[in-house]
Amino acid sequence: MGHVDPKQPPQRSKPWTAIAALDFIHKVELIAPLECYPTLREKLVEQRQRPVYTRVVMPLGQLLEADFLSRNVKNGNITMLSQGRADTDNVFSLHKGLLNLHLDKETFERAGLAGKPFGAKGNRGLKPRWIVSYDLRDPSMTHGKKGFNRLLYACQHVFDKPVTWLLCSAGPNSPDLECLGGHAPTSITIEPATATMQQLSHVTLTLPACIRADGDRQALEETATELYEWLSLVRLQSPRIAAGDSVDPFLSRYCAPPGNGGQTQVLLLGWQGLIAASWLRDLITEALAACTPQHWISISATCFPRGVSGNADGITLLRPPGAPGEYLLWETKCSDR
Repeated sequence: MGHVDPKQPPQRSKPWTAIAALDFIHKVELIAPLECYPTLREKLVEQRQRPVYTRVVMPLGQLLEADFLSRNVKNGNITMLSQGRADTDNVFSLHKGLLNLHLDKETFERAGLAGKPFGAKGNRGLKPRWIVSYDLRDPSMTHGKKGFNRLLYACQHVFDKPVTWLLCSAGPNSPDLECLGGHAPTSITIEPATATMQQLSHVTLTLPACIRADGDRQALEETATELYEWLSLVRLQSPRIAAGDSVDPFLSRYCAPPGNGGQTQVLLLGWQGLIAASWLRDLITEALAACTPQHWISISATCFPRGVSGNADGITLLRPPGAPGEYLLWETKCSDR
C-alpha cells in the first residue's frame, strides 16, 4: 500500500477504489490493540470532526425543485436514502446524481416510467420488483425536457406522499439545505462509541511466509477466511474469542486462528448513521498514520441492508503488524441488488 499522505490520499488503486465504491455507509468500525488507544483517541476522537447527517420528511418531488436540484443534485454533492427495504417497499436513493427508484409492480405501472426488473428472478414466491434510474446530472435532466417532465409528473401524481429521508454530504463540502427549511430538517452528529475487549486469545494477524512464497491460493483463501471470521467476531464482541472460552462444542465448534498462546486486549471504535465514503477514506488515512507500523489495525465499513435478508455491501481492511506496505482487503457484495 505504501506511504499514505492524509492530505493527499490516493484514489485510483485498491483499497481506495473499493472505499469510493461504497454508497450508503451505515456503520464504520475500527479495531486495534489496546495500547494504541491513547493515540487513536487523540487523533480520531478528540481532534477529528464528527460526521453529520440529516433526517428530513419530504416528497420525492422536492429533489426536482430548481434550487435543490442546482445546489446539491447537479454537482453530486449529496447522498440521500429513503426509509424502507428495496425488496419489499418503494425506496428512493440518490448518490452522485444517480436517482434510483425501487418499486413494486403496481406503483411502477402507475408511474409510467421506463425501468427494468429488479431482485430475485424466477418463481420464488416473491412479488415482482422494478427499478427506475435517472442520472440527474445529465444536461437533459432540466425543466422543460421531455424525460425530466415525465419524472416530474410521476412525482406529482404517484410519488406525492412525504417519506423519511436520511442525507449527508457526498464530498468535502456540506450540502446546501436552506431550501429544505419548510420541511424542518434535523441534523444529527455521530458520536463515536468506544469499547474494549480484555483477555482474548492471541491471534497472529499475518499471512505465513510459506503461503506467500509458494503462491498457494487455497491456503491463502483459508487463512484469509479465518482472519476475517475472527475480526467479525471481535466487532460483535463475541465471547467465543475469549481466552479460555469453554462453550459446549454442541453449540459452537469455533476455534480461533493460531497465535503465540498468550492473551491480548483490543480496542473498538464505532460510528453509526449515514456516513460518506469520503469521510471513511480520510478516517482510514489518519488511522493508518496514527497507528505505528509495529501494530496491526483493522477498519470495516458496512452499508445499509438492501432487503429483509439483511445482506449489505461492505469492506474490511487489515494492515498486519510490522508490514506498513501490506494489507488484506475483504469486499462483500449484496446479492439483493
